[in-house]
Amino acid sequence: MSIDSTGDFHEFEALHEFAKTAKQKLSVNTWDYLMGGADTETTLKRNRQALDMIGFRPRVLNDVEDINCGAQFLGQDLRLPVVLAPIGSLQDFVETGALEPTLAAADFGCLHMLSSRSDPGLEAVADAVDYPKIFQLYVRGDTDWVDDHISRAIDKGYIGFAFTVDLDYYGRRERDLAKRYRTTSRQTASAIEWQYRFSWKDIERIRSKFDIPLILKGIATAEDAQMAVEHGIDVIYASNHGGRQLDHGRGGIDTLPEIVDAAGDNADVMIDGGFMRGGDIVKAMALGADAVGLGRLQGLALGAGGRAAVVRMLEILEIEIRICMGLLGVTSYDELTVDHLHQVPAVELPHPLSAFPLLYEDYLNEE
Repeated sequence: MSIDSTGDFHEFEALHEFAKTAKQKLSVNTWDYLMGGADTETTLKRNRQALDMIGFRPRVLNDVEDINCGAQFLGQDLRLPVVLAPIGSLQDFVETGALEPTLAAADFGCLHMLSSRSDPGLEAVADAVDYPKIFQLYVRGDTDWVDDHISRAIDKGYIGFAFTVDLDYYGRRERDLAKRYRTTSRQTASAIEWQYRFSWKDIERIRSKFDIPLILKGIATAEDAQMAVEHGIDVIYASNHGGRQLDHGRGGIDTLPEIVDAAGDNADVMIDGGFMRGGDIVKAMALGADAVGLGRLQGLALGAGGRAAVVRMLEILEIEIRICMGLLGVTSYDELTVDHLHQVPAVELPHPLSAFPLLYEDYLNEE
């Protein structure tokens, strides 16, 4: 599956190779923006640690010849239950910015959630890519400003509208501060006071006015998940902003069971936070997620080779997921349950790239 029809290997055969190549190609500032977290980076590390502390309980002697790695999300049939998560300042990674992951999502068959803080913007991306996509907004204006963005997204055919709700205040990202660095989107950021004021009353008003699936990104507790359900939210996006906002938070996947329970059958649940391997996605699906957002892994692939590398990254994830499901003895996500999981000790000290231990073997430094 990893060799093409001529028998040759692909440029990228393992996920760690995207990290290695991106480190070589990206500027130091963009690399640290992608890989860093807030303050002590404890939440960032816990994202990876929480995933590593979930082990698998395989079942054998099941017919696993035909495995379906696809899923439905927001009414779309996806090749994988994956959304390329919103990343600000994608223009710092590749010249064409947010066009690259949107095109890659269309090429592969998953979804991209476009950040309002990435160029070339809502209309330009929609006009360039005739494929389902989601728009994500940081609130930086009044009611009319918000409504204008929602109306424009609806007019351009976006299938969902996401509000990021865990960024009332910017987390202190010391990797950036130590170098006195701001991304291009942060250099023009303004009017954050509107995010301070954004509340459940605004969600209630928006839900009553607009007919588009609404997503709240940044939910981390059952209490807020229940509030989201009560306000008619379609997708609860469990996230701690990749460990870049509140320090000393829980690992992302540690929040998933209570959020899934609170959502019940009333809302779908997606999650991000440290997901770097196919097995990570399988763990989230076994715990009841409907989709998984990929942020840093997407950024690594973009930095390594743009659109084509993102597609290849997704292909490798698909291979890992298929193998993982087959060895667990299941052929679809519906067959996964918490009985396939078990709490185990982590074997690596957690950090953003600890899912790729081969990065630290000397032979990988050879050309």
